Amino acid sequence: MMIGRSTRLFLVYSACLGAFSVAAMPLHAQTSPAPGAAVSATSAAVAAGAGTSEQILVTGSSLRTTNSTSPNPVTIVTAKDIQKTTAVTISDYLSRLPSIGSSSVGNTTTNGGDGLSCADIRNLGSARTLILIDGKREVQTGGFGFSCVDINSIPVSMVDSIEILKDGGSALYGADAVAGVINIKLKHNYAGTNFYVKGGLTDAGDARSALISGVHGFDFDHGRGNVTLGGQYMTQGPVYQADRSWAGPVQVSNPASGTPLYGSGVPEASRFFVGDQDLIARNGSVSNFTDADRYDYSKDQQLTNYVQTGSFNGNAHYTINDHFNLYTRALYTHKSTAEQLAPSPATGSSYPSTLPTSFVFPAGNPYNPFGQDADIYRRFVEFGNRGYSQGTDTYQINGGLNGTIVGNWSYDVSGAYGKSTSTINTSGSTNYRKLEQELGARQVDPSDPNSAVVYDPSYCTNSPGCVLVNPLGKWPTNAVDYARFTQHDRSAYQLRDFNLRIKNDDLARLPWRGGGDVGISFGAEHRGESGSYQVDPIVGSGDSGGGVASDPTTGAFNATEAFIEGNFPLLHDMPFARDLSVDLQGRFSHYNTFGNTKNWKASINWAPVRDIRFRGTMSTGFRQPNVNELFGAQNVSYNSANDPCIQSGTYGAKSAAVIGKCVSQGINPATFQAANSGQVPTTAGGNPSLQPETSRTYTFGTVLTPRWAPHLTASIDYWHTSIENLISSVSSQYILDQCYTGSNPTYCSAISRNGLDQISSVKSLEANLGGLRTNGIDFNLDYMVRLGRHDTLTLSNQYQQLIGYVMQNVAGGAWNNYAGRLVYTNGGNYPYAIPRVRDYVSGTWTHGHFSATYMMRYIGGMVLNNGSSDLVKGQNGRYQVAGIYYHDVALGYTIGRWNLQANVNNLFDKNAPFVPDAGFNTGAGIYDVVGRTIFMSAGVTF
Repeated sequence: MMIGRSTRLFLVYSACLGAFSVAAMPLHAQTSPAPGAAVSATSAAVAAGAGTSEQILVTGSSLRTTNSTSPNPVTIVTAKDIQKTTAVTISDYLSRLPSIGSSSVGNTTTNGGDGLSCADIRNLGSARTLILIDGKREVQTGGFGFSCVDINSIPVSMVDSIEILKDGGSALYGADAVAGVINIKLKHNYAGTNFYVKGGLTDAGDARSALISGVHGFDFDHGRGNVTLGGQYMTQGPVYQADRSWAGPVQVSNPASGTPLYGSGVPEASRFFVGDQDLIARNGSVSNFTDADRYDYSKDQQLTNYVQTGSFNGNAHYTINDHFNLYTRALYTHKSTAEQLAPSPATGSSYPSTLPTSFVFPAGNPYNPFGQDADIYRRFVEFGNRGYSQGTDTYQINGGLNGTIVGNWSYDVSGAYGKSTSTINTSGSTNYRKLEQELGARQVDPSDPNSAVVYDPSYCTNSPGCVLVNPLGKWPTNAVDYARFTQHDRSAYQLRDFNLRIKNDDLARLPWRGGGDVGISFGAEHRGESGSYQVDPIVGSGDSGGGVASDPTTGAFNATEAFIEGNFPLLHDMPFARDLSVDLQGRFSHYNTFGNTKNWKASINWAPVRDIRFRGTMSTGFRQPNVNELFGAQNVSYNSANDPCIQSGTYGAKSAAVIGKCVSQGINPATFQAANSGQVPTTAGGNPSLQPETSRTYTFGTVLTPRWAPHLTASIDYWHTSIENLISSVSSQYILDQCYTGSNPTYCSAISRNGLDQISSVKSLEANLGGLRTNGIDFNLDYMVRLGRHDTLTLSNQYQQLIGYVMQNVAGGAWNNYAGRLVYTNGGNYPYAIPRVRDYVSGTWTHGHFSATYMMRYIGGMVLNNGSSDLVKGQNGRYQVAGIYYHDVALGYTIGRWNLQANVNNLFDKNAPFVPDAGFNTGAGIYDVVGRTIFMSAGVTF
């Protein structure tokens, strides 16, 4: 692998960088591992792992081992790591880590995210990342077309630590662990009381955040039992796009020369297409439409969501004797979120609605000055901005029994039931059927979206409340009241899970000199998952604005599985083999939807001397399509993309083919204007014909714990993951370009145009594409050095160097390289970034009761990719983004039982880099769109 000079310098910089020690955090009363948790290593044990032989459980294995001999690449985040930052949610913190990708929805997903925050490892998608709480599965929350474990619903104040397994975990944990596992461990066995408050805002006065939490725990019956209770209230205020100068007006084209287009071609006044004329209504008359008439929707939108959560968590256990220990955990969260978008546009319907594909102003209408039908594009500002609000209730109850069977044999049997329900409301929606009524526009054949439309005033007057409207002026209030509605959708998701685990960490000693104690673990799991999304009846009938029709989503599956794991310490304290062990895992799964599958994992750990060890893993994975991928209803969204007929000159040698295709459809690329520049209506949805994915992951690396540098741990790991039969959908731009360049004419059948030659729909459903392969190198360093009697310095670095990320959009097709790319047309207006270099460095200096912490985040530069191909200098105005550094500081002081802290995030107020995404002018999912933020916090323990 060739690493450039800048990367080499950066490696030296990040390895040497440091400043100051662990910031003062809220004092924690005594905690201990979760009873019955599959992964129950305390952060204290983990921190001491380099120099201790304490037996703990680490994510990636169900057997106890020392942290220093685990072969799995695991990142461990403690509660102090989180609290020394400005994070008020788990997603706030995880977004800092280089291994966490940007391809999933989060708090910057203000259109279609339903207020969820989904985690993703290595940009492999949240559907391939398994989220656990205390080692057990957690119920998902359903959105429109997707679902995930919403990490915003997990109270950050109750987190004891987070372990991130960064290789395949399907053999031990089952499906969904293709990319890895994020195991969130909550506080258990708490003794004492803690109160904590945190608040902050930007220097612009927005993004106001507050967190208030309390934890109380107590032992009873002479320590045989414990109850730990916690509650949290959290709120995060929004950032409006109009309040960031770099975010508006929104640039929707990217020409190599000349003036770019800004805003939407659907203006707030009626735009009329009459024959070859393109006109707009002004003061009751019409004139030619110009670029000055385009609508700047940045003035109406939010860059970040409003989020408010209230959570309660309780766990308890009681030990009857060595054989019976009862435990339970309950978590409840109510979450409210809100987003704002520009007023609703109307241009016509999209499949599968049967309403007219064009918003027709019929010739017979007395207000029509053209003498013929005219097609209207109009943004209904009179209806107000669209407001999205979600209310979600999530709860899960876990209960179980564990203890000793006989000798070294132990068991853990548990069950879980979880449910999430959401109500999703959209205000300012338009009823497209009623808008047509207000124009007296009646279809001759209501079952045909391409039917002729005639003027029939009774179509309106026979409907109580309907008012005939002159579209050359403003929509009157009584007409607004008739056609406006608030959309009400509902979603639900349920999880039922039963687990049985039996193990023996010391089954037998291997019969040779230096042999260790064999450990074995086996068990069974049965789980059922079901999800549903019920759309508003107006949407279901196809009458909503834009004429989008959507059917309800409902589906379910169940799985019965068995697993086994064996750990074999082949040599211990032998020459050139201080430790040599092999770990083998296997899992058999039966799905009622797809039958049987088997997965395995093999790992090796070899420490020739105490200062260095080598580790490696190889595993297979399996992921069945989830409920939404299989059964999700078709829906329409406006994804970032451009009509090839308005950018035919950007295709290089293929420009002639694009021009020819446009001309063959009666379009003159020299004069054609796309009404939806920067966005195209895209029909997405599930596919019941999907087949499961399979994967293979391997890692190998080394860990250094030199005796001449106590408290220094450094590791470097190479990782590689490949997925076959990949479940995904291709971008709208890719479909358009494959058709119009002639590269793959079969995609042309997925594209529809209306009578104005405008794109009315690009169909991109879930499908089994080809494959995906990604590989890279992780470097991690942790070092604590005592500078004096009262001074310590702690340094930490997490660095990721991506080597490759390639994907096939069709089985057997070409491999497209996305490493070092920012794909700004993925998932609508939300780019996902795949930088080659990401780094997170922190350094903390502690002097007595005072501490100062410096944190640095680096995101490498990337080439812009429109979902079809890389942008090229000379053919596009912007074709790449530079790397960016973010700097944060924290100061802390301890006074008796009180801990006080002040933070500044994004110290130098770096603006987000420009990206021509037709949404935010940046990559909102990867860059800081908030700006400099100041936080204060205080905690007290007694």
